[in-house]
Amino acid sequence: MREGLVLRELEKGDLRPDLFEHFIRFQEVKNVLRRDENGEWTVVDLHERAFTEYWDDEDKREYVEEVLAGCFDCGGFVWGVFDDGRLVGFACLLSEPLGSEKQYLQLSQLHVSADYRGMGAGKELLLAAAKKAKELGAKKVYISAHSAVESQRFYERLGCVDAAEVCEKLVALEPYDRQMEFFV
Repeated sequence: MREGLVLRELEKGDLRPDLFEHFIRFQEVKNVLRRDENGEWTVVDLHERAFTEYWDDEDKREYVEEVLAGCFDCGGFVWGVFDDGRLVGFACLLSEPLGSEKQYLQLSQLHVSADYRGMGAGKELLLAAAKKAKELGAKKVYISAHSAVESQRFYERLGCVDAAEVCEKLVALEPYDRQMEFFV
């Protein structure tokens, strides 16, 4: 991880309205991965259906008050990467086991501010979540990964593979996400 960035586990008391003040959630999604008729992952150019994911101030407030607070409320864990006290990346690990053998814990969120991608923050966040999952007895981290090619390549580079067992509840919530796993 780039020098000067600091990873730490957050507590619910760290959640404050300005936590995402400097965080840039921006992603232009032009190409996604989809399974073809042979079951192989194929790049699909969205052309005129391309879209941009962006969080405005209201989205950021909701993330603090609902997503992060909700993770804590259900017994989960949150990590942040900070640069000079500013949040530049975060990850959430839920504590409810998934899978037929309860082999998974779900990485429900992993985001890095657009201006900090490629500096190792995402990798450190995934590794922190995997370490905690292992401590809690999980064999794997379950990831319902965004279908954007850049997101898929990030997880693949870190060693994530298609999930051996798919959580249908998560597929129903995000049918275009790729269901992946990371061995702890």
